[in-house]
This record gives sequence, structure tokens and C-alpha cells, in this order.
Amino acid sequence: MSKHDGEALPLADYDELSAGALEHRLRTLDSAELEVLRHYEHEHANRTRVLEMINTRQLQLAGGGTPSPGGEDLRQEARHAAGGGSRVTPETSPQPIHPPPHGTPDQRAKPKGNRP
Repeated sequence: MSKHDGEALPLADYDELSAGALEHRLRTLDSAELEVLRHYEHEHANRTRVLEMINTRQLQLAGGGTPSPGGEDLRQEARHAAGGGSRVTPETSPQPIHPPPHGTPDQRAKPKGNRP
């Protein structure tokens, strides 16, 4: 979790998250956690879009909304991602890419009659 003034922020690596990435993660937080983020955002980056998303979510919760499930999964995922390293393994790596049949700039295509 990110730190601010001796307290831990409710989302890991908050400072590195884009506004788009924050949009879905904010839905997993309760009102108190959103207030911590709102204060931190206001004092640091002060991104208008992020502050609007936080305020909108706080209004939704005040109107009877509840935090979305999966918050711990998102928090854990962010913690693991911060450790670095690739999650790609031989089992999850893509198939090799073969050049298209029409050729590439560095490898000209061969007419079908000339193929072995």
C-alpha cells in the first residue's frame, strides 16, 4: 500500500495508477477509504477527473450504494504487480508470429508457382 503522512492508502501504488485504472478500483472502497484518497489526491496531484470520480462514488455510497466485491483481489493484484517481474510463462506465452503470405518489407513474397 502507498504511504502518506504515516497512514497507508487504501489502494496499493495509488500514485502510479492512471485515472482510468482508478475508476474501477474506487468502486471497491467504502466511504472512509474514499475520504482518505480524496484528501490525499487534493493535497498531492489534485487531478480534477479523479476528484470528480471520488466525489461521485461518495454520493453513490451515501445514496445507499455498497462497495463492489473483489476489492481485496484488486488490492492484492496491485501489490503483486509492484514486485515486478513478468507473469508470462511458457504456458501463457503466445504462439510465434509467422510473416503474412503477402510478404513483409524485408522479405518479399514468392508467387505460389515458385514455392517448394
